[in-house]
Amino acid sequence: MTSSDTKVGGERPPTGFRRALAGVGVAGASAPQGAGGTGSTIRRRGAPAASRLTLLVLVVPSVLLLVLVNGYPLLYGFFQSVQDGSLITAGNFVGLANYIDVVTQPRFWSAALFTVVFTLVGVFGSWLIGLALALLLRVKAPGSATFKVLLMLPWVVPIVVSATAWNWLVATSESPIPTIARALGLGSPTFLADPTLAAILVCIFKVWVSFPFMMLMTSAALAAVDPSVYEASGMDGATRWQQLTQITLPMIARSTYISWILMTIFSVNDFPTIFLLTGGGPVNATTSLIVLAYRTVFQDFQTGPGVAIAFLMTVVLVLISVFLFRQIQKVETE
Repeated sequence: MTSSDTKVGGERPPTGFRRALAGVGVAGASAPQGAGGTGSTIRRRGAPAASRLTLLVLVVPSVLLLVLVNGYPLLYGFFQSVQDGSLITAGNFVGLANYIDVVTQPRFWSAALFTVVFTLVGVFGSWLIGLALALLLRVKAPGSATFKVLLMLPWVVPIVVSATAWNWLVATSESPIPTIARALGLGSPTFLADPTLAAILVCIFKVWVSFPFMMLMTSAALAAVDPSVYEASGMDGATRWQQLTQITLPMIARSTYISWILMTIFSVNDFPTIFLLTGGGPVNATTSLIVLAYRTVFQDFQTGPGVAIAFLMTVVLVLISVFLFRQIQKVETE
């Protein structure tokens, strides 16, 4: 029996992280005792408590800083949402009147509907394209590295540049895409003047700027899949579709749920993609909740209702995140 298996003072010595805190070596050999074995035992017993106190002292300042940085704006924002103030004055306490006023307005539900559509298209559209490209990039081909860099451009290029380029493509009847549409006999579509076309354009633009992120997430997950799994399934007669649906997707499910959570948050809170391309128009057809909150606070100067909209968005995002995190836990336990 080694020294790591012996009992010290009638108790079995700690294992794992506690062994390290107690000064026990990785291989199991305890620190050499001095002339006073009892004193050495006391030092080993007292080491974990002292280490925990040291760790606590080191962690507390960081925790307090996080609370101040994140907690204070949250509390102050909630305080504003229950006031009838403006950007200059705090106003009077009105309780939940701002929330009730917000949810009873038709423009709120119109913005909520567009936010749902915009988010669903942004999340699953970019994920499908990212997954397809990630699978394609697994094939070794000449120039694949250059191809990967080019695919990253929509995500790397500043959103102002991308929005300006897309606006130039569709802004007027003489822009390139309307001109091509006329040449094909499809009429002269006015993308930024027609509510339906503007909504479609914004959703497509969101997918275009977001698919590189999904491609990176999926590529990282696919890199962790053992190629021998596909070889074994191929020997058993599995088709490409069966390998995708029964091997690839289940094995990258954890990364997929995480990417969905992140992209949902990005889409719901995406202000520049919409505002720079359409400004929320025409006739509020592309006004999402975040754009509506901005207009309410900084154009209508109604701080309370605007912040109330933001808090309602936060609640919905938290619920969605909790649901997807539970799916991740199910994947980890299976």
